[in-house]
Amino acid sequence: MKRVLSFSAMLFLGLVLSQILPLVLGATYGHIQGIVTILLGVSLAYIMINVGREFELDRSNVGIYVKDYVVAMLAAAAPWILIAMYYIFVLMPTDWWGSGDVWKETLLLSRFAAPTSAGILFAMLAAIGLQSSWIYRKIQVLAIFDDLDTILLMIPLQIAMIGMQWQMGVILTVVVLLLLFGWKKMSKYEVRSDWKSLLVYAALTYGTTYVIYVVTKHLFGEEGAVHIEVLLPAFVLGMVMKHGHKASKEDERAGVFISMSFMLLVGMSMPQITAGEAADSLSSIIATVPMPSWGVIALHVVAVSLLSNVGKLVPMLFYRNHSLRERLALSIGMFTRGEVGAGVIFIALGYHIGGPILLISVLTLVLNLLLTGGFVVLVKRLALKEYGTDGATATK
Repeated sequence: MKRVLSFSAMLFLGLVLSQILPLVLGATYGHIQGIVTILLGVSLAYIMINVGREFELDRSNVGIYVKDYVVAMLAAAAPWILIAMYYIFVLMPTDWWGSGDVWKETLLLSRFAAPTSAGILFAMLAAIGLQSSWIYRKIQVLAIFDDLDTILLMIPLQIAMIGMQWQMGVILTVVVLLLLFGWKKMSKYEVRSDWKSLLVYAALTYGTTYVIYVVTKHLFGEEGAVHIEVLLPAFVLGMVMKHGHKASKEDERAGVFISMSFMLLVGMSMPQITAGEAADSLSSIIATVPMPSWGVIALHVVAVSLLSNVGKLVPMLFYRNHSLRERLALSIGMFTRGEVGAGVIFIALGYHIGGPILLISVLTLVLNLLLTGGFVVLVKRLALKEYGTDGATATK
């Protein structure tokens, strides 16, 4: 629980610093922003490598996963669509409702609510003794699948943002090749997997994507640059690494520190907020929505949090051979959000999306992190009522 609270505190601290440091440092802050962006990319790559390392499938019996992937996809899509519609129909002027550009930007940012925080969730459920239960085993599969679905859907969302130019053809080719490589070589390569090695892999992965961007920008200009997001390359790298290595205490501490740093850096990347005024310095359309009062923002944060979690109740409609309690516990377990959702917000910032909708998204992530302990307690109570035991022996 301390870890979850720390993630939330770091994200909020970063948000505060993003408002204070530009005023204190002035023009110097521009250099700091460049460093923050690089550190963000490396830490995001590190996190996604670890998510990829969690991805294990029995390739000899792929059919058993089809239903799970569909459920995970729907559980990722439901909160995403609900929040996008809320942002459009509640926060946008009515004459924007039919704007394709507004929908594109909103759909991209709203995707932050789709992925479950697999790392946080697995650790907390294991800590309360549920690691041998059906709930835990099924959450493992669904959480990894909805992370993967989030990563893959970012590709068409990016295409929608910049149009189907030749660069997107290059990006799509890279995506297909990466997916084929990851599938064929899953868990094949025996490489060092201590935290220092993973950090080096993360730096090299981000560095490669960054060099491609810089070189193509130099050759073809900003409009012709090829920008491959680090999410999928890092995830595939984690997929092909041989699994089963037990992390040391040092590795766990380093992983927590990097994740906390990532949350801080995401907060620091936020544009400046001026209540009651539009964010005219940003180029996105939704960034120009006037900033409401903090009281109104708080109400929106609560509403968006409710919608994001209602959307995650989708698994209750499936797995009918299990009890309602088990299905509810499974759904509540997927309420947890964290680093992957923050990574989506980071990508949205790269498209200059800002304004109250960005702020509401970040604060919703903070609130959900604060509530994570309560979600896990609910899961445990439902498991106890269902299994009549401590969950460690709940193999139903």
